[in-house]
Amino acid sequence: MTVIHCIFFYPEKAVIKLREFNDGVLTVFNDPIHGHMELHPLLVKIIDTPQFQRLRYIKQLGAGYFVYPGASHNRFEHSIGVGHLAGVFVKALKEKQPDLGITDKDILCVQIAGLCHDLGHGPFSHLFDQMFIPNATGRTWKHEEASVKMFDHLVKSNDLEGMMEACGMELPEDLDFIKEMIKPPITQEECKGRPEKKSFLYEIVANKRNGIDVDKFDYFARDCHHLGIKNNFDHGRFIKFARVCEVDGQKHICTRDKEVNNLYDLFHTRFSLHRRACQHNVVKIIEHMIAEAFLKADTHIQIEGSKGRKFTLSTAIDDMEAYTKLTDCVFDRILNSTKQELEDARKILTNIVDRKHYRCLGEIKHKITPTKDEISQLEVELAAALPFARQEAQADGLTQEDFVILSATMDYGSGAEDPIDSMDFYNKKNQNQTFKMKREQVSKLLPVHFSETLFRVYGKKIDPKSLEAVESSYTGTCKKD
Repeated sequence: MTVIHCIFFYPEKAVIKLREFNDGVLTVFNDPIHGHMELHPLLVKIIDTPQFQRLRYIKQLGAGYFVYPGASHNRFEHSIGVGHLAGVFVKALKEKQPDLGITDKDILCVQIAGLCHDLGHGPFSHLFDQMFIPNATGRTWKHEEASVKMFDHLVKSNDLEGMMEACGMELPEDLDFIKEMIKPPITQEECKGRPEKKSFLYEIVANKRNGIDVDKFDYFARDCHHLGIKNNFDHGRFIKFARVCEVDGQKHICTRDKEVNNLYDLFHTRFSLHRRACQHNVVKIIEHMIAEAFLKADTHIQIEGSKGRKFTLSTAIDDMEAYTKLTDCVFDRILNSTKQELEDARKILTNIVDRKHYRCLGEIKHKITPTKDEISQLEVELAAALPFARQEAQADGLTQEDFVILSATMDYGSGAEDPIDSMDFYNKKNQNQTFKMKREQVSKLLPVHFSETLFRVYGKKIDPKSLEAVESSYTGTCKKD
């Protein structure tokens, strides 16, 4: 990503109007996905902080880089792309519908939320909050929580309140608004940042209503570009036809009825990315092994946080100063360590680098989409069936510890439901009247099912003799079932 800096004069203690920034005092980023992106000086100031620069060292697709050589992109460029698209989207709504009362301050807040929405990601992105933290702490913890905490830390430790106020922002109201867009409250009534008449602004960065937001717009385009997968969804066209309408007494972002096929392309792209990359059988087992190594290294890694206190891999999430120092680099720290207490973790990571990862023996497709609790139970039951009792079992010495069971659920974004059911449309003749679209109105060729769950069985022993034994055991278990 090439950065072209434009001239920026910031007089001390002067009140700088947002419109003056928009008249040309901007920084231009040259991005391979979105081309030339013009960003407000406050956004550039945020980008130039240690808390944001940390995202340069966190892979967007986690362990995907171990399978796809092109998947070398990081959360850093994705976040800048989301901040850019957030501005493009909200400015388009303001231009088309001046009556919405979108202010320059609203635009800046939405851009900041887009820019900072992923500040809380840990090493290897979703691996950290979905595979490592739950096993290390027993806590249900999501990176959005850390993004909000990290944003607070970023603002305070870099003394950005003054510049924000100089840019026309009102504190703490606008800070609340930004954090609510990063981690949306369950109901609109809980929102403090903006009144109900501007509830549609909460659907731009992280849309909990139907999942159509600029975060996906960027990562679909960016991930497909780096993976070499075709992206059929046109986010520019969606923004062109997006319109705010009143639905059940609240203002929501809707789109033209003729755009329904473009939306199906969006959700199919999501499914394709998960099937071919995010949930790839080798990617998932490497992520499992990295998480396994992190668990073994957890208490032996010391990270200095606030007031000189020491934190481990799993406790660093409770101190943003320590968490700022935690990135994918911890992989190399363990790999290159000579400490005795890190030997087990080091061995696992060495096996990953040497391509001696656990081998996938096969996968089992579940007939219906199970719940999370059912998935956990099915994993336990499948693990209990291994190794399959047979004549050779005593000779090969296989135990349950020689197998790994991982589940992978892939869907269109709304579980087993059709995601279009949560979208509202308008037509050309009446742009203020919304309606739902039924499947039969769209096409007879649409999917009937929108979610599937796979259970994959992996063997830890990969020498030829052991591999033959685990494959035999897996085959026997499948025949039994």
